[in-house]
Amino acid sequence: MSIQAEKLRLIEWLIGLDDKTTIERLKWLREDTAAASDWWDEISDAERASIERGLEDSKQGRVTPHKEVRKKYEKWL
Repeated sequence: MSIQAEKLRLIEWLIGLDDKTTIERLKWLREDTAAASDWWDEISDAERASIERGLEDSKQGRVTPHKEVRKKYEKWL
């Protein structure tokens, strides 16, 4: 089914909708989606640099297997 046909089906459904709670949730979703921003743009330069370093470490194989980390810290988990 094409995206246009799906949108029309949703419009038809919405026209017949009488549930105020669902309508309020849809309005919230529309507003939340419009205001959404990329989390990457919201973090600090230091946080971005840290993530980039971690990604580079992973690419270079400088990682510790999950099993080893769990074993080391299991008393706190």
